[in-house]
Amino acid sequence: MSDNLAHILSNIGRPNILLVGDFMLDKYIWGEVKRISQEAPIPVLNVTSEEARPGGAGSVANNLAHLGANVCCYGVVGNDNEGRLLLDTLNNLGVETDGIVQDSHRPTTVKVRMMGHLQSAGKGVQQLLRIDYEKTDDIEEKKQEEIINKIENKIQHVDIILISDMNKGVLSRRILETVIRSGKDHNIPVIVDPRLSNDYSIYKGATAITPNRFETKLSTGIKITDVNSMKSASRKLLEEFSFEYVILTADKDGMFLYSRDGECRVIRTVPKEVCDVSGAGDMVLSVLGFVVGSGNSFEDAAMIANVAAGVEVGKIGAVPVSKSEILSELMGGLNPLYTKIKVLDELEEILDRHRKNNEKIVFTNGCFDILHIGHIEYLKFSRRQGDVLVVGLNTDRSVREQKGDKRPFVSEYERARLISALEDVGYVILFDESTPEELIRRIKPDILVKGEDWKEKGVVGREFVESYGGKVILAPFIKDVSTTDIVSRILERSVKPG
Repeated sequence: MSDNLAHILSNIGRPNILLVGDFMLDKYIWGEVKRISQEAPIPVLNVTSEEARPGGAGSVANNLAHLGANVCCYGVVGNDNEGRLLLDTLNNLGVETDGIVQDSHRPTTVKVRMMGHLQSAGKGVQQLLRIDYEKTDDIEEKKQEEIINKIENKIQHVDIILISDMNKGVLSRRILETVIRSGKDHNIPVIVDPRLSNDYSIYKGATAITPNRFETKLSTGIKITDVNSMKSASRKLLEEFSFEYVILTADKDGMFLYSRDGECRVIRTVPKEVCDVSGAGDMVLSVLGFVVGSGNSFEDAAMIANVAAGVEVGKIGAVPVSKSEILSELMGGLNPLYTKIKVLDELEEILDRHRKNNEKIVFTNGCFDILHIGHIEYLKFSRRQGDVLVVGLNTDRSVREQKGDKRPFVSEYERARLISALEDVGYVILFDESTPEELIRRIKPDILVKGEDWKEKGVVGREFVESYGGKVILAPFIKDVSTTDIVSRILERSVKPG
């Protein structure tokens, strides 16, 4: 199952996501606590640094941008310095903010967190205090109309709609009803991360809703203690408000997925050291939208979201989680070897950093089905041609396309793990195409290596690499060593005489 989820994540596209909700600015004031104030029994924070991050729906947008989605945002900020900082931050992430309107009559919602290093108490970072600047009454009718018009002009161009409701006044009943109805009219899924409320009628007709344990109790009157209570509460929400899915997040107990056809699934969480639970709900909404918006099932999306939330709570504050972090976790935990296995967007950024350090990027590719001495020597040779070796690995589907339905013998993620365990390999990336041409064009290696047996057949990517001054090098071929030979010998020795 994990390999299937890893395959989905590795080959996922760039969905167009419409995000509407309460956009905020999160400010973090970091410092050290070494003494208690003489004025009152409170810690004295000696400030060392300050940081601003997108919060609320902005946190969801931040997550989605780092995952690789195309995001268009709709909401309200104040006509103030904090609002301008938030918009600039989102724009720098590549997020579309034309749908966020400025309102001179209300401030940008800001949450200020005082974060102290309590070394004298033998503790790490701890949140000492939170200060909120906000106005939570419904935004004026004129602003609602402006947001609705912007959404209706965009909605036919998106794959999924996400609603991030923090009850800060943007998501009025009118806006919610309009967005949910428009989603249904255009056959676009709508996923809601709800406010803390006992009235979910404002979300009626949405495709899915993601309440946490406490929100579920408040909205249904059912205390969430076990699987039966999860099932009862989810069924009640689904039947009363015409949802297709209820995805109940239950912190240490993982997630519970309940669908209209009566199917339910408990998705257990992997025990983790929890540093900070803030941002976990935003991460769940983000990954659900990213995966479902790319055409995958809610069940697969919920399982990937559960893994991502587990990674998120190990970070301080609402911090984006990369696809590679999720991928590594799916493949057996954040083992340093497995973190070599990358997705393309992140790999491009990593290689840019290597280039800034004047390091030469080497690329080679192959199926590497049943790893043998020929492969080891080939990869050692490749690594010696530069500083960083990137290995493109054919997915199972592309191996079958080349070598027939009986191949590969070893699955793509087992092969990826094996290759990543080799010291000479810097990074591994899976590709699903029949040739690595497109991958080579994205990576732009300084050196392209292929076996000398490709001399007559022609090296894929040669023309492109040489066009910008790169080199193509043919590796010596080790005779009588191949996966086919190994399999043939195994079969010969397994045949019983007579």
